[in-house]
Amino acid sequence: MTSTPGNPPSSTEIADRLAINDILYSHCRGLDRLDSAILQACYWQDAEVDYGSYRGPAQAFAGLVIAALGEAYALTRHNIGNTLIAIEGSTAHCESYVNADHLLAGETQEMCFSGRYLDRLEKLDGQWRLSHRQVVIDWARIRDLENLRDTEAFADLAKGGQGADDPLFPFLAGGVA
Repeated sequence: MTSTPGNPPSSTEIADRLAINDILYSHCRGLDRLDSAILQACYWQDAEVDYGSYRGPAQAFAGLVIAALGEAYALTRHNIGNTLIAIEGSTAHCESYVNADHLLAGETQEMCFSGRYLDRLEKLDGQWRLSHRQVVIDWARIRDLENLRDTEAFADLAKGGQGADDPLFPFLAGGVA
């Protein structure tokens, strides 16, 4: 089903790719908003993950990673790109580059992770979800920073937060962020 690079994909493949990307982007949102329900919805019940220090059931990982991120970091931002998707029937293999910025508690340093997600997704009953994820590190670094978020230049901007403190949630509920 996967088209050769440069050849237009079929309408079915376009729909599948959009659904797969939605799962990948939702996973990033779940991490950054500390929402284990979003993460769990991205994985099939029997899915597995390999995050190096944790290898095992994805459903359990969703709760563990949310607690760890909330404890160690004031904010995180996971961005994926260069996502290549190979679809064969009801299975897809994806490689996505990931850049994840982590504002450490205390907000004077950031840890920046550059790597890749190697994902296998399965389509069951018309729905795509992750069945396996492996995280690959290319490099990581810690940098000192001067956090300008609360300075006069940015005083009037809405401030991102973890969980329900983020302006996203009133926005999604139809209110003003």
